[in-house]
Amino acid sequence: MRVVVACIPQTGHLFPLLPLAEALAAQGDQVVVASGADAGDPVRARRLAFRETGPPFADWFGALAARTRGAPGQGLAPDRVERYFLPRLFGEVGTALVVDDLMAAVAEHRADTVVFDPVMFAAPLVAAKLGVRGVQHTVGPRYDDLTLELVADAVSPIWQEFGLSVPAAAGMYDGTTVAICPPSLDPMATGRERVELMRPVPLPLSGSPEPHAFPEPQRPLVYLTLGTFSNDPEFLRLLIDALREQPINLLVTTGRDIHEQAVGEVPSNVHVTQFIPQADVLPHCALAVHHAGAGTTFGVVAHGVPSVALPRGADNFTIGARLAATGAAVSLMPQDVTAEAVRGAVAAVLGNASYAESAQRLAAEIAAMPSPRELAARLSES
Repeated sequence: MRVVVACIPQTGHLFPLLPLAEALAAQGDQVVVASGADAGDPVRARRLAFRETGPPFADWFGALAARTRGAPGQGLAPDRVERYFLPRLFGEVGTALVVDDLMAAVAEHRADTVVFDPVMFAAPLVAAKLGVRGVQHTVGPRYDDLTLELVADAVSPIWQEFGLSVPAAAGMYDGTTVAICPPSLDPMATGRERVELMRPVPLPLSGSPEPHAFPEPQRPLVYLTLGTFSNDPEFLRLLIDALREQPINLLVTTGRDIHEQAVGEVPSNVHVTQFIPQADVLPHCALAVHHAGAGTTFGVVAHGVPSVALPRGADNFTIGARLAATGAAVSLMPQDVTAEAVRGAVAAVLGNASYAESAQRLAAEIAAMPSPRELAARLSES
């Protein structure tokens, strides 16, 4: 196959697509990753071909901000976030900024398949116009039908520019969908036609050393992270202060934009660093406290670790709610996050084995999903 993998230039969307891109390349397919310049270095680091497509992501947001009063989406209730940003930012703005470059990239590569992330709304249009196969690759739970119909309305004028009528759901489900969310966290994907499951993370590896030597190693290890790109040291400080005197060992990763010294002095049962690979931490954890980002969540549940979810934005709210619904987590909405509430949630999860049992059921679902290598072979055969 000759494949273009089209993605917005954001780490949380790019990285979930790279395992399949690598697997396709490893089986001999000709693969090019098409995204904004921000994505170039991580793609080339995986020894994949890169084609710059569209402007940096800051330009997307800047184009939307130029049309609004104040910061786009400021003050929105959590249940309105996706229905605000998907049609406006990723639909209307993003499609207009990317479609011509992506059309050229697919034509130049003579691609027969376009694999695209779930907010790259230019990709179904390009696939339809050039007559190539479209494969949507999810990064989290499926978006609801109403949200995608709002997107279809937003991009309809652009489809018409190319002499096409926009299909239902903006064409996102007209071809195969690769779903990487375990079925219990993505009920809307269950039973749909042309859905292929793929394991979102590598299977857990055993035998990794303890990530830090705490003075009292018999205490349960709690992992606290707000993701790689967290930029809220005050919130992180609140969480650390809430848990520092509890009978736990607390391992905190601040993300690349917060230096560990920004959270101040911590006691000996708390260790703060900017980054540790999740695979090195999670095999040793009794609990993870996190923002319910898709990548973090999939790693946590793949290791059978229960959660306290603290959704912060985007699809965090959906993932946090669904994680709680499975029984594998307690989820606190932003307005409910206090030091006392966080302490109570952590004590509840650590004190009730049912949370870990539910997380282990999710881990079994992930382990049963096909690997990227298996899915790549299946796409070649179809």
